[in-house]
Amino acid sequence: MHLVCPACATTNRIADERLGDEPVCGRCGVALMAAAPVNLGDEVVARFIAHTELPVVVDFWAEWCGPCKSMAPNFAAAARQMPRVRFAKIDSDAAPQASARYQIRSIPTLILFRGGNEVARLSGAIPASQLIAWIEQHL
Repeated sequence: MHLVCPACATTNRIADERLGDEPVCGRCGVALMAAAPVNLGDEVVARFIAHTELPVVVDFWAEWCGPCKSMAPNFAAAARQMPRVRFAKIDSDAAPQASARYQIRSIPTLILFRGGNEVARLSGAIPASQLIAWIEQHL
């Protein structure tokens, strides 16, 4: 299994049976399977999405956005309940290249990627249970 470090963008190879052993990046030591969303910047996002073999759900958000703030705890709750899915957050203001690349027109916008390809997109804040159902529907 290949997992990309959210901090340094290094691709790490982890045996499938070791995913539950709290693997860390071989280069910088950051946790690769944390049960919480990771923050991604412009310099890491494309590699993280393209080379992480697990499904990736990205939440595009902004600090000034009220619905984004209400969505954050739901997104974190879903991350805790779905350990075989990587959850990432991208601040649209801090990562304008990623927002442009993925054509973000409103926030919060959630995009589910599998094998580096967009599988589904959803805009607006939703409860954790609906988020989990949406992800499962598209996996």
